[in-house]
Amino acid sequence: MEDVLIPVLIVGMLFIGLPWLIMHYVTRWKTAATLTGGDERLLEELHDLARRLDDRMCSIERIMTAENPNWRQQCAPEQQALPSRSADLDIDAEFARLAERSRAREVR
Repeated sequence: MEDVLIPVLIVGMLFIGLPWLIMHYVTRWKTAATLTGGDERLLEELHDLARRLDDRMCSIERIMTAENPNWRQQCAPEQQALPSRSADLDIDAEFARLAERSRAREVR
């Protein structure tokens, strides 16, 4: 009886227990690497907040420019040109692509 029981347990552990253990941790690893719904909502809120702050900065810059067209030179003479807004548009487009891709994953 013991001569049969030990090999059956070893074979069971090798062909059932070990693959189950490996697959269990592989699925844990994959789910930990993805964004959860809460993470995505937080990212959307942060992106919305950043966009609103950027709009406020643009409004303040327009007001300052209307009051004094040379305020940029007076505040920072070493800074000749401010970065363009095209980089912001690229970031917005990339964020929209990421959000769409994550929504598509949730649907599957």
